[in-house]
Amino acid sequence: MNFVEELRWRGMIHDMMPGTEELLMKEMTSAYVGIDPTADSLHIGHLVGVMMLRHFQRAGHRPIALVGGATGMIGDPSMKSAERKLIDEDTLRHNQEAIRKQLAKFLDFESDAPNAAKLVNNYDWMKEFSFLDFIRDVGKHITVNYMMAKDSVKKRISGESGEGLSFTEFSYQLIQGYDFTYLYQHEGCRLQMGGSDQWGNITTGTELIRRTLGGEAYALTCPLITKADGGKFGKTESGNIWLDPKYTSPYKFYQFWLNVSDADAAKYIKIFTSLTKEEIMALEEEQAAAPHLRPLQKRLAEEVTCMVHSREAYESAVEASAILFGNATREALTKLDEDTLLALFEGVPSATLPMDKINGEGINILDLLADEVAMFPSRGELRKLLKSGGVSINKEKVESEGMVLTSSDLLAGKYILAQKGKKNYFLITFA
Repeated sequence: MNFVEELRWRGMIHDMMPGTEELLMKEMTSAYVGIDPTADSLHIGHLVGVMMLRHFQRAGHRPIALVGGATGMIGDPSMKSAERKLIDEDTLRHNQEAIRKQLAKFLDFESDAPNAAKLVNNYDWMKEFSFLDFIRDVGKHITVNYMMAKDSVKKRISGESGEGLSFTEFSYQLIQGYDFTYLYQHEGCRLQMGGSDQWGNITTGTELIRRTLGGEAYALTCPLITKADGGKFGKTESGNIWLDPKYTSPYKFYQFWLNVSDADAAKYIKIFTSLTKEEIMALEEEQAAAPHLRPLQKRLAEEVTCMVHSREAYESAVEASAILFGNATREALTKLDEDTLLALFEGVPSATLPMDKINGEGINILDLLADEVAMFPSRGELRKLLKSGGVSINKEKVESEGMVLTSSDLLAGKYILAQKGKKNYFLITFA
């Protein structure tokens, strides 16, 4: 597999140094992508770099994931308007281990193949580096003029962002440049990849390798991912879409991909899956013939959810979607865990009642829905809809106004889902 050609048809190349493709066609090469360890989970914004490493390994090359423990303590000024908070070593180590587990779903770290993936942390070689040694051995090789010419630095120094640039952040590109030099020396790494905002930092590395070691190193960047409407990719009203299910449930994760626009689905399926060109072209033809069936979005959501979570998590997310939009049963509803249940009915009208309202003898349906939570404006209107079969509790139609709900009816031990007609839900929490 020609790695560069693979990225090219997927729309994943922004800039590439001359000679990169020739190097990769000639021999197995090691390349790295840097990952910011300021959280104990990756989010989908990281997936572009991770997928580059995945395609790189599939093409027979050796991927290196660099967790930026040292650089994470500083903060990259590229594309940012303010400095980030610094984090301590214990937090960095915890985050590194969590990130490794997530990366193992995309990359093969365990095999004894020569191109098995490797995880490194730049804190391991930077922590013993004294300031004096650094400015003597590294700083003297790169001029301030060279560093000032980088766009990320120019924007911050010119005051476009308002806060200027600290010396700490100014030194970031030197540290990243040294990372590349270190990996060149110790891991035979000839290529660094990243987002297009990293071009300045990466080429500082290639220049440092040339000046200190007389070596030839290369750079390749991919475009920054945006939505078709110009919005920021991966951000929702509630924040980042995380890979860790404790921050973003598999259901919400699945829904994110399922709900992208047609234009975005056509772009994302190339970037975020390993589907072949032929498979994607067939899906595009299906989409053109029947856009209302959304085959691109469905396959995209399936592929990414299975890769990040599991086939089982994907199937649970599909089942959960059927509960909200289809004719699901009480049995399907009771199988949901609490996080998925809450994610599924996020935003529907809700109320909280004391647990003693349902304990013991329980509570009558009329008392609950008309008096306690005012889902219906009157008992009369509730009775009328009950007679026509228009009220359901936990996805089962209520047959009688004499129905009494008890603690045995609670979902996940504390919820009742009331439904008026097909689409009007009300979630009652007993606490």
